[in-house]
Amino acid sequence: MEIAIAGAGIGGLAAAALLARAGHGVTVFDQYAAPAPVGSGLIIQPVGQAVLDRLGAGTATRARGNRVRRMLGHEATTGRPVLDVWYDRRGDAAAGLAIHRAALFDALHAAAVAAGARIRPGHRVTGVEAGSLLFADGSVTAPFDLVVDASGARSAISPLRARDLPYGAIWGTVDWPAGSPLPEDRLSQCYRRADRMLGVLPIGTLPGGHRRKAAIFWSLPADGHDAWLDGGVGRWRDEACGLWPAFAPFVEQIAEAGQMTMARYAHGTLRRPWGERLAIIGDAAHRASPQLGQGANMALLDAAALAAALGSAALGSAGGGTAGSGTAGVAPALRRYAAARRWHVRVYQVLSWAFTPQYQSDSRILPVLRDRLLYPLSQLPPVPAILSRLVRGDLLPPLAGGLGS
Repeated sequence: MEIAIAGAGIGGLAAAALLARAGHGVTVFDQYAAPAPVGSGLIIQPVGQAVLDRLGAGTATRARGNRVRRMLGHEATTGRPVLDVWYDRRGDAAAGLAIHRAALFDALHAAAVAAGARIRPGHRVTGVEAGSLLFADGSVTAPFDLVVDASGARSAISPLRARDLPYGAIWGTVDWPAGSPLPEDRLSQCYRRADRMLGVLPIGTLPGGHRRKAAIFWSLPADGHDAWLDGGVGRWRDEACGLWPAFAPFVEQIAEAGQMTMARYAHGTLRRPWGERLAIIGDAAHRASPQLGQGANMALLDAAALAAALGSAALGSAGGGTAGSGTAGVAPALRRYAAARRWHVRVYQVLSWAFTPQYQSDSRILPVLRDRLLYPLSQLPPVPAILSRLVRGDLLPPLAGGLGS
């Protein structure tokens, strides 16, 4: 088959590598003059790491990233622990991979190109029609057998209309300071009620660099970025250090507002992430807050499910033909892709919706319940084991219907 992918992000490049390795002709169209990552750090959970291994990027990402074995958070005013989740309390077998988006992008881009995918920068997609991509300059491609919408939250193709969440966050990347009291094998967070959340994620090294880095973040109302800018970086640093002294060596590296980038979040899921000659993956298909650390994971799993569904389908006379020659089994394959991801996506979306207000909201009641009731319960068996599977991404089978092999 000839496949077009809109978007050279995590899901788009992962799909490109997997589909090209399966023998399809793959062309990736991206709006930027040169494809590049956007954002700071993230965590790839163990099930996502398995996808990276499958597409040939596992070794490169582990060389740049940092193993995270635990997520630990405390309340600022009392010092009381309110979050404590291990990936594997019994050993070191399972861990998250914290990594800067630039390092992940480089590994995925290299894997896609090595697999034979063609990358076409400078093409802003504005729509799709009967297998053809439409671009902002008025040009149109010839029809493809399949279009994959991996263009993210601002997709011009996806019909998803997500609900904006009341809180977002500002993110930045700094050096890991020598002598920091924070361990480098965990995500560390601090909360004041639910209207302040600050965190430090050790993310390994950047491409071409050797200094170890950290991603830092600070929770903000979705409409609060202008007020933060007006308040000035110095005032913000003082507040952050007052809430969490261990945060000081990280936040003191921020000298100007431009070092921090505002991220806003939304929540929503497409009921049917496919159409005629169209598959929709990643943030174009489902969006949630990053509270459970599953965003990159979901995009990688979508790409794997799509590749597996196409590989298991009878696609007609694919292989070296013109577009349209290998589309006989596309619709059943796309239905199978959607079915494989349906329950995993829905359950994690519901859990993200339930957890987020406890850590990012203006509520005065939810933080009390979180600290006095939910946290103590989370330390009683069998809840710790359930939470471990939740963050690892395998609370439910990530790829149902036999597509996980």
